[in-house]
Amino acid sequence: MSESINHNGIIEKIDGNAVFVRIIQQSACSGCHAQSMCSASEKKEKIIEVNDNNPGRFHVNEEVTLCGQSSLGLQAVFLAFVLPLIVVVAAIVAGSCLQWDETTSGLTGLLLLVPYYSILYFLREKLKRKFIFTLKKLN
Repeated sequence: MSESINHNGIIEKIDGNAVFVRIIQQSACSGCHAQSMCSASEKKEKIIEVNDNNPGRFHVNEEVTLCGQSSLGLQAVFLAFVLPLIVVVAAIVAGSCLQWDETTSGLTGLLLLVPYYSILYFLREKLKRKFIFTLKKLN
């Protein structure tokens, strides 16, 4: 079985089978004793939607653990960061081969990100079915 990623969170809202969990995403160094003096540490609150097939099991303001497979995290990083980087670099290389100036090549690469992220946006429901999270009660 693959390794899982776990985050503790609090249930914000329950809407039918959808459970909305608020988690605090922390950078790796946010637990450091010197974080108040350092600008590298950061915390972000995020709301994650989880489909729960067993309604009534959880209630609002309950502390839970949000679990996801680490392989799905790697796929998300690939779709959000690695593939767009490849698109930009490929556009710059293609522009150089076509003897475009650097500004045109760079802007073309950046403009190609608009349709790329638009496609991801329109495929969000399909991606939502692929990236599945589960909830566990805290003991």
